[in-house]
Amino acid sequence: MAQTIRSVGEGRGGAVGLLFVSAVLWSLGGLLIKGIDWNPLAIACVRSAVAAAFQLLCLRTLRLTLSRDLLIAGVLYALEVVCFITSTKLTTAANAILLQYTAPIYIALLGPRLLGERATLSDWLATAATLGGMVLFFLDDLDFAGLAGNLIAVLSGLIYALLIIFLRRQKVARPADSVVLGNVLVAVCCLPFVFSGSPGGEGFVLLAFMGVFQTGLAYLLYAFAIRRVQAMESTLILMAEPILNPVWVFLAMGERPGGFALIGGAVVLGVVALKAVLAVRRCRLGPA
Repeated sequence: MAQTIRSVGEGRGGAVGLLFVSAVLWSLGGLLIKGIDWNPLAIACVRSAVAAAFQLLCLRTLRLTLSRDLLIAGVLYALEVVCFITSTKLTTAANAILLQYTAPIYIALLGPRLLGERATLSDWLATAATLGGMVLFFLDDLDFAGLAGNLIAVLSGLIYALLIIFLRRQKVARPADSVVLGNVLVAVCCLPFVFSGSPGGEGFVLLAFMGVFQTGLAYLLYAFAIRRVQAMESTLILMAEPILNPVWVFLAMGERPGGFALIGGAVVLGVVALKAVLAVRRCRLGPA
């Protein structure tokens, strides 16, 4: 499977497609996490353990070169998983995903120093338009009652940005190894919380699905794609995730978005589609 993913993601156009599929899979996270009645750190442990096993099965080997970028990305991945799951439990799913996607701002600020990838004017305009659309999308649902969850979600946004940057720094290596390492770290560090109770049979089924598809496969796709797409551009494409997240909630629970949400969703998806089209057109330029 890893070879198939790698071949699809070799060109910029294919890499953009892999990023979008990753966004679709990740967008299921809020609904699934909310549906599991268990300690968030226990959820993180089991999900990451399943994901690590699946990823190792796909990759067949783990190339731990112990490079600084690989280790930093692995630790950042572990922190991101714990922060996102915890914030999703402590605040609304909408707040958690919205605040996480402040990441493009940090990437635009840190990218030139850490990656040598300077954000263009179009990147800044697209980021502003996308964040504005996201605020509109969640305006009817934004709730700052869960202060602890919101603060953790803000931290999650910074960690997510740094994770993308340090995965991108491995564009001549194999960033998928950092993802596997991160999942192993989460599984080991959060293991004591597994004994705090049980999510029940349905909960374990959801965790298995999350581990294999929503986390394991999604991050493999992302890790191969990030080698061909600049960090800033990748986050703009992945902003389809926070828009699709409430769509699944609507389909599963019947929660209908309001007028502001529809306008905001149209803005974000329009920007994402435009950036994806531009990325495909630049495929003739070769790898970034």
